[in-house]
Amino acid sequence: MQTDQQLRQHVVRLLKGGEAHAGFDTAVESFPESLRGVRPEHAEHSPWEVLEHLRIAQWDILEFSRNPRHKSPEFPLGYWPSTQEPPNDEAWDRSVKAFRKDLQALCDLVSDESTDLFSRIPHGDGQTLLREALVAADHTSYHLGELILLRRILGAWQ
Repeated sequence: MQTDQQLRQHVVRLLKGGEAHAGFDTAVESFPESLRGVRPEHAEHSPWEVLEHLRIAQWDILEFSRNPRHKSPEFPLGYWPSTQEPPNDEAWDRSVKAFRKDLQALCDLVSDESTDLFSRIPHGDGQTLLREALVAADHTSYHLGELILLRRILGAWQ
């Protein structure tokens, strides 16, 4: 059905972002290593903490949507990294790569026409895949804005 395909395409574009504001790749691109663990004055989180929170939350939404045995992290501590700074030089890149991989998996799930966007997720309490995809997009958008604001405050935004 044409309408179903169009809805799926719209949701995927929303998940990928970048239409109404900067997308994930723009927000993390060339982020100076020396600033990744810095919390500006009055900021609650460092860029590293926001990046990891984005990754963990998206992963949780994806896994809840596709895996009936998935156990979500403890809220709220399980959704944030335990350190203000990346534990090593490779951690930032691994987190970025994992976010992108899970984003693609979520887009693939939404795009799969054999998946009913409106059916309740059997192991949930009323959630649908459409709802979970919209929550993921909304959550990501919010925290990308936060990440870009941190970049501006730290003097690392173009």
